[in-house]
Amino acid sequence: MDAFAPNPPEWTNKATHAYDFCCPNCHSSSLEAAKVWLNRRSPVMTEDRRRKWQEFYYCHCDFVWWAWSSDRPPTDISNQRDYNSM
Repeated sequence: MDAFAPNPPEWTNKATHAYDFCCPNCHSSSLEAAKVWLNRRSPVMTEDRRRKWQEFYYCHCDFVWWAWSSDRPPTDISNQRDYNSM
């Protein structure tokens, strides 16, 4: 599965819009998805002239959801371990 494939996979046809950037069915994060496809061929411009894309996720619970790339929560780097200092 190529997340950057130009054409959408068939499973994206049954996607539901998730407003909390997690699976609406089981609340798993996008990192736990079994499949991912990014619709980078049709960006949308925001009010501040930035682009956003639809991100589609096939969850491990067999639920398909999508969310805007701009809705992705920020990464909390402070909780990650710095392996370079070891």
